[in-house]
Amino acid sequence: MKKALGIDLGEARVGVAVSDDLGMLAHPLETISVKTSDVKKRILALAAERGAQTIIVGMPRNMDGTYGPAATKAKEFIEALRSSTEIKVIGWDERLTTVSAQRSLHEAGKNTKKQRPIIDQVAAQIILQGWLDSV
Repeated sequence: MKKALGIDLGEARVGVAVSDDLGMLAHPLETISVKTSDVKKRILALAAERGAQTIIVGMPRNMDGTYGPAATKAKEFIEALRSSTEIKVIGWDERLTTVSAQRSLHEAGKNTKKQRPIIDQVAAQIILQGWLDSV
């Protein structure tokens, strides 16, 4: 299994996770501020630094499986990544990942209001782990 990055796109922050060398476990990596960073450039730099062969981008879906406005932005971002790299870029269902991330941090005794950047990383980890478990 090759190394992969997981991406949780948000309006203010983008969470990033990375797989281990065996491609079995996802780990939180970084939170990128949308306001202060070129998100695409940073993700491509992280992919190069980590030797990622695949980038998994969370695709927001409504609970009924339809796509909403956030999915349009995610699709545009995926296409922008694809046109900028030879690395394989895949959209992946991310329903309830932020809720799961908040719950996991709360259960670990973390104050989720103070941990918003970490929530984004954990959401990216959940997205990536879901993909890793499926391949």
